[in-house]
This record gives sequence, C-alpha cells and structure tokens, in this order.
Amino acid sequence: MNYLEALSRRYSVKKFNNQLIPQETLNNILESGKLSASSLGLQPYKIVIVGSEEMKQKLIPAFYNPSQISTCSHLIVIISKKTIEEHYIRGYFNHISEVRDTPLEELDPFKKSISQHITQKTPEEIFNWAEKQSYIVLANLMYAAAIENIDSCPMEGFRQDVIEEILNINSETEKVTVTLALGYRSEEDNFQHMKKVRKPNEKLFKFI
Repeated sequence: MNYLEALSRRYSVKKFNNQLIPQETLNNILESGKLSASSLGLQPYKIVIVGSEEMKQKLIPAFYNPSQISTCSHLIVIISKKTIEEHYIRGYFNHISEVRDTPLEELDPFKKSISQHITQKTPEEIFNWAEKQSYIVLANLMYAAAIENIDSCPMEGFRQDVIEEILNINSETEKVTVTLALGYRSEEDNFQHMKKVRKPNEKLFKFI
C-alpha cells in the first residue's frame, strides 16, 4: 500500500475493536513522532502513551465522545509546554553536544541566539508556538499509523482539567493540546464505508 492509498483509507475512527497493536508497530509510529520537524529543534512537548486498560478507564470520563477511548489499543496524549525555561534550553544543548560530539563552547552562539529569541516572546506566544509544534507531531503520528495499517482518531473534545489531574500534569508549565487514539477499526463503525469528502483541487490549490 503506497502513501496515497494509506491516506485514502484513513478516517477518524469512531469505534475500535479492542485489538492491541504489536509493540514493534507501535514503536515505529512513535519513532515518527520523535523524528518530527521542530522549530529550533526544541521539541516543546512531551508524549504520553496510555496503554493500560486501567488508565484508559480512568480517562473515559474526560472525553465528550468516549467510544474511541474505551475501544482503542493505545491513547496518545500530546502535552505542550507553556514556558521554555533556561534550564530546558541548556539541557537541549548538552544533548546536542553529546550526540554530535561537539564542544559546548562551539554551540554557544547558537544557544545565545535561541535564548534571546525565546525571551522576546510573551508566554502566550510561547504556548501558541509550542502547540503548533505539537500538531506537526500529531500529523506525523497519524501518517505513520496509516502507513502501518493502523487506524486512528485525533481528538480535542476532552476536559483538560480531568486529564491533567489523572496524568499528574503541572498546569502551570504545560497543557494537554490534543490526543490520538490508535487501534483497529470495528466492523460496527459505519463511518469506514463513507466516501471521503475533500475540497476539489481547483478550490484547494492555487498555482502561481
């Protein structure tokens, strides 16, 4: 199955069949999120993978349409940072130095440039920027899942405060941006038989 066939087959599943995704397949999908493009390379987010039935049951009340949560294999929760602290930037450059075997002093001009860029932004601008980065991760996860023949459903319809409490998220410094249910579609989900509706090319694309 090529990528266009995979994306054509993909739809936002309303009900999964409770079948578990093989660990190797799940790891491949998560690796695509890890490899996502990220502005400045800072990856201002973290990804929580909910796989235990106990935790999924706890999260069900947080969702306005819980059928996906009760039947999916795994629920991915993408959490965006509200602030980019100096120690976070410092840790990022320590990691670059280690991975690329580059002395920290050679990275200092780049580090100062990033720190200056970040300090010039308001907290609201920082969070808006971080959320945009999180949605790039979401797109990569959905695309990789489609290629792996794994179904998905991105969801924003949830009570943030409930998820934050259950997952012990510090609401002062981070926020749940979006969630993604993964699994295999149920035969009972009639949405899989509906034709995909998208704008025609002449209304979507403009060549100049």
